[in-house]
Amino acid sequence: MLKDKIKSFPNILQEIGQFADLHETSVYVVGGYVRDMLLAGDSVIETRRDLDFTVVGDAIEFAKSLKKTFAAKNFVVYKRFGTAMLEVGEFKLEFVTAREESYAADSRKPMVKKADLKSDLSRRDFAINAIAVGLNSGDWLKLFDPFDGKADLQDRIIRTPLDHEVTFQDDPLRILRAIRFAAGLKFHIDTATKAAIKKMAQRLEIVSKERITDELFKILASAKPSIGFLLMDELGVLPFVSPELVEMKGVEQRKGFHHKDVFRHTLIVVDNVAKVSDRLSLRLAALFHDVAKPRTKRFDDEAGWTFHGHDEIGARMMEGIARRMRISKEMKEFVQKLIRLHLRPIFLSSEEVTDSAIRRLIVQAGDDLDDLLKLCRADITSGNPKRVREHLKNFDFVMERVSEVVEKDE
Repeated sequence: MLKDKIKSFPNILQEIGQFADLHETSVYVVGGYVRDMLLAGDSVIETRRDLDFTVVGDAIEFAKSLKKTFAAKNFVVYKRFGTAMLEVGEFKLEFVTAREESYAADSRKPMVKKADLKSDLSRRDFAINAIAVGLNSGDWLKLFDPFDGKADLQDRIIRTPLDHEVTFQDDPLRILRAIRFAAGLKFHIDTATKAAIKKMAQRLEIVSKERITDELFKILASAKPSIGFLLMDELGVLPFVSPELVEMKGVEQRKGFHHKDVFRHTLIVVDNVAKVSDRLSLRLAALFHDVAKPRTKRFDDEAGWTFHGHDEIGARMMEGIARRMRISKEMKEFVQKLIRLHLRPIFLSSEEVTDSAIRRLIVQAGDDLDDLLKLCRADITSGNPKRVREHLKNFDFVMERVSEVVEKDE
């Protein structure tokens, strides 16, 4: 029972339970809401507004009846999957018929048939998401956890409820979801699940680009995105998400000159940006700001490693990346602008730089100047603390000059 852990539930859950009793239908709240509730308790109840329900019976008919009684809006039905979605007040509700699914090897379209609660929970991606809470009076707040998901929450483990390979065969996107949960919750993926991900990674090729981008964005939105990207690299997933990031890997040495691993550097920059901004498009710009370095890398006997033009070439590369990822024109153009300009501020650190040069940067950046400066500061990384301090000092000088020019022009 959860009564000792949870002081209060949203009234809507009690009302749905009472409505289910009147219609002699068993209804359970399931999935992410239950997972997060067990992790965080009342704080999640107060903030989360998307709720998922499993109905043992006909979810669509149940939702239709509920719609009339609760004056719901935006009612949508997916008959093939026995699913109905609607909004009641501030809550978004999804009702799903308890079901079993089977898949052909080359398809993401399942064959569906009705089932009991345990069978329905078994088809879910991970044990931590295969937990249900009863809403009917006879099962009020009773926990149904046939795959020990609560124990996995306590042990901070990501594990599939049934055979790992079958889980990823059915829906390969679960490979990215495992990584996303590990990154977002700071859990670890258990050994057998990791092995299955490595084996099944190529299955991601049949997943739509939109769905892959959605998971990628959720990983980028986590508190420390590098966790997810390092996991993608470790598990052989990265080539199917962004081959450009794979190209960034590796370090070479010639005549005493090293160049740092661009992939690792990029992840540090993304984490630095994540500390100061939640803006997804800025984090995406950080992820691809050096995307052209592998293609522009040259060795000069005197200067060492150079990457001339990687800012402009990187901006051009974003055209193809944006098409593949299916991102918006607005987001693409923002990322391109920041890639093009990300080297400019540090070049202005010389005391001889004129106000007009500063003004050109301000005009070129426009409304995105603040984001550009955040990216540039995040881009100051080095294994040498003394060099980092020097670069940060130079950058702070640029910031002062920009502020001075802006004040003059106002």
